[in-house]
Amino acid sequence: MTGDHYFTAEPTTAARGREVEFTAAGRDFTLASAGGVFSADRLDPGTAVLLRKAELPAAGTVGDLLDLGCGFGPITCVLASAAPSATVWAVDVNERARALTAANAERVGAADRVRVRAPDEVPADVRFAQIWSNPPIRIGKDELHDLMRRWLPRLAPDGVAWLVVARHLGGDSLHRWLVDEQGWQVQRQASQKGYRVLRVSR
Repeated sequence: MTGDHYFTAEPTTAARGREVEFTAAGRDFTLASAGGVFSADRLDPGTAVLLRKAELPAAGTVGDLLDLGCGFGPITCVLASAAPSATVWAVDVNERARALTAANAERVGAADRVRVRAPDEVPADVRFAQIWSNPPIRIGKDELHDLMRRWLPRLAPDGVAWLVVARHLGGDSLHRWLVDEQGWQVQRQASQKGYRVLRVSR
């Protein structure tokens, strides 16, 4: 057994490289993955629902997009492919995940438009047109709320955040908390395979 989690900063789990294949936004992706990162063996089902049910950025989208908790980079790579004029910030505490995301951005020809960073490395003045996240629910409710309080206020005035959360892991309670305690506008965009896709705006 190991003490590593996908939100471990420096995983000690053996890397054991592998590839993950999936289709999103009408394109086939083959991305590098490895042990010690979130959903290392496949596209996470929640991420798959998010990419299928949320409104991907239009081809003409410009500005800064954020993939919060990027893992090995599937959302980053889809966003960068869908919006070739945008800059995608890929943020994760896990250094192995960041290295994989950088390599996968290179694979899809988007390395020049993807900024892979640890959370504290994102400049404070960057505001995001869109935030995308399959948030790390298992860090605990207090830590999850702290994560939302830290990043959602960095949306541009007309920005939108897309979140996917499993219903049995608190998708509906997160929805209520965002509205009742934080004052965000939240719409349930979709509910599929036990996951809630939430659209969050000011």
